[in-house]
Amino acid sequence: MTEQTPQPADRAGGSGPLGLDPDLLAIIVCPQCHGELEATDEGAPELICRGECGLAYPVRDGIPVLLVDEARTPA
Repeated sequence: MTEQTPQPADRAGGSGPLGLDPDLLAIIVCPQCHGELEATDEGAPELICRGECGLAYPVRDGIPVLLVDEARTPA
């Protein structure tokens, strides 16, 4: 018998908002203020901080880019 190594598509688990794993969304926080992140798909896929800073982090190809330098300040 040979063991099969799970491929990335098998591990994706992207059944949550923006194709992100709900377990991931439950544990990640804003790197700036540690506030809760909320997924939105209005215009562009983003995770918006509901804490003090209100920054919006892009989600590219199903991967949240949680870098403050890549975030934008919503209007």
